Amino acid sequence: MTLMNILSILLDGVQDPSFMAHFGAGVGAGLAVLGAGLGIGKIGSSAMEAIARQPESVGDIRSNMIVAAALVEGVAFFAVVCCLLVIL
Repeated sequence: MTLMNILSILLDGVQDPSFMAHFGAGVGAGLAVLGAGLGIGKIGSSAMEAIARQPESVGDIRSNMIVAAALVEGVAFFAVVCCLLVIL
């Protein structure tokens, strides 16, 4: 699929507002999941570095990592649900 084909599909969909709503919801959900994945990966990476520097504080670092990852995942889940509500 070339860029011109993609652009023609998008331009055809401009006349139909529901197409653009569905397209925007799909892009939004994808960005939310991508951002959450990157965020949780960064949390895990930082936690592993902290554990390597101070092995005696593994429990505190692990519990803080789990709480932070749960908060990021909760925000991502909320964003995906909001995007899916646009489609319905």
